[in-house]
Amino acid sequence: MDSQTLLAKVRKLDIKARGLSKNIFAGQYHSAFKGRGMVFSEVREYQYGDDVRDIDWNVTARFNHPYVKEFEEERELTVFLLVDVSGSQNFGLHGQLQKDITTEIAATIAFSAIENNDKIGVIFFSDKIEKVIPAKKGRKHILHIIREMLDFKPQSKKTDVSVALESLNRLVKGRSTTFLLSDFYTHENFEKALNISGKKHDVIAIQVYDKFQEQLPNVGLIKVLDAESGKETYLDTSSREVRAAHAMVWKNKQAVLTALFNKAKVDNISVSTTDDYVKALTGLFKKRAK
Repeated sequence: MDSQTLLAKVRKLDIKARGLSKNIFAGQYHSAFKGRGMVFSEVREYQYGDDVRDIDWNVTARFNHPYVKEFEEERELTVFLLVDVSGSQNFGLHGQLQKDITTEIAATIAFSAIENNDKIGVIFFSDKIEKVIPAKKGRKHILHIIREMLDFKPQSKKTDVSVALESLNRLVKGRSTTFLLSDFYTHENFEKALNISGKKHDVIAIQVYDKFQEQLPNVGLIKVLDAESGKETYLDTSSREVRAAHAMVWKNKQAVLTALFNKAKVDNISVSTTDDYVKALTGLFKKRAK
């Protein structure tokens, strides 16, 4: 992608994602993702109805009048985006690639994070760690992340989610809020890594996929290329049996994936390239805020 085209795409995504985060997600994000707890703020004179357990006895003794401690939420979070950049992300038959939707969702989350003064970092992964952007604050940092997401060229086309989760656990020492964005098109078992990450971090899984993966259209004989393995297959989509078998495979894979997330207590949503991801994110944030 040439520099002018990239700059135009960055500006377009900047305007869209920043607008969504300010007008829709800022308050919901704040409610959905809590700080690390309560920290001391100041002392003030005791008022009727205050909890006596909050009395600061040292200050009370000094002024011979009861004073209480006030606390406020320790709001600042460290947010990490684990972004799948494998070959299957370049798939899409409905006008937008999975990569496009993943990038828009990631950018919206990133702007929501900095609106709340949180730090944000990114781990790009395939079946290995492709790139790590350390967590920082600021709009300049977000624009750097967006440029990378739009123009990043991975070395591998395959996917291994475990690699991303293990890297998160190794690189991020404290607790983080982590968004795992992938189509989860992987043959590798990542249950162990997910369980460990789910206990150490607040992990949210966001699946982005194309409707073609869920249901084949009736368009006759087609050639299908596996973007990760390079294997070509011919499918007769005019066959009802072929379409039904394809739909059943998808349904079974989704059931396994949902059970995996539920077992690890990981909140998750699925978004197709034709879905309204704003609605999906709003539903996720509202659910977590309850």
